[in-house]
Amino acid sequence: MFASLISHDPKMLNEKKPDEIIATGVLESLQNFLRKCVIAVLSYGPMPKHVAFIMDGNRRYAKSRSIKEGTGHRVGFSALMASLLYCYEMGVKYITVYAFSIDNFKRDPTEVQTLMELMEEKINELLENKNVINKVNCKINFWGNLDMLTEPVRVAAQKLMASTAQNTGLVFSVCMPYNSTSEIANAVNELCKERKDMIQGQHAGSCNSQTANGGTRSDISVADLDRHMYTAGCPDPDIVIRTSGETRLSNFLLWQTTFSHLQNPDPLWPEFSWRHLVWAILQYQRVYPYIEQNKTLAKKQL
Repeated sequence: MFASLISHDPKMLNEKKPDEIIATGVLESLQNFLRKCVIAVLSYGPMPKHVAFIMDGNRRYAKSRSIKEGTGHRVGFSALMASLLYCYEMGVKYITVYAFSIDNFKRDPTEVQTLMELMEEKINELLENKNVINKVNCKINFWGNLDMLTEPVRVAAQKLMASTAQNTGLVFSVCMPYNSTSEIANAVNELCKERKDMIQGQHAGSCNSQTANGGTRSDISVADLDRHMYTAGCPDPDIVIRTSGETRLSNFLLWQTTFSHLQNPDPLWPEFSWRHLVWAILQYQRVYPYIEQNKTLAKKQL
């Protein structure tokens, strides 16, 4: 069942009475049926291929309920897995989340260490229990400066990427530790290195320096930089959702969100649910003609 893919606890199943298990099964079946009906209706309109989330509000969620800060992030992880499955059911091909900003390293060291440990735990859980990954045939990317992570987290992230690299279903990209400024700077550095290597190769193969210099373009195009972005090969987000009512992008995918529909629903990330996602799709469908018109005008101006 859908809920068991998100959280499977055999002890809870054993503690439930047979009548409770049957009732739960019937309720989940009804929920699945209703979800399919809603998705069928939504599918008559334009559906997004790529949805990006800024998962804001985990700490405020914990504070408002007087629980440990780490607990808020744990509930947030459950909300993430649920959203991943909902998007898959809707036919969304790409999901990108802003999990940890480079600027987050400026927080209290104890909090940063707690988050690193939580990341390691959840990545290892995905490695050991691949129910969700297998259901959606999910390919997982980690975008950002992985060298900034603690070694256990970095090793776990690399293992998870390697183990899902050949999957051809939903593409799930986790930005950590990431910010758009760093991504753009990295792309420029990679492009400069590429051009330098090309020039050196031409010089090595030709004694005529004039011919060698003429063989390499000196200008840099947007397409050149696109090839070196973390998001290379991935379409720009159709929708960017930042929970908790905040309206800032906070240095997230600045290069890729020119024509994205930006939404800022009030619920904190751990509270984000199916109905909020459905509303986001409806909002996107309402403005879709306007977004497409702007894209067409931009292409004519090139």
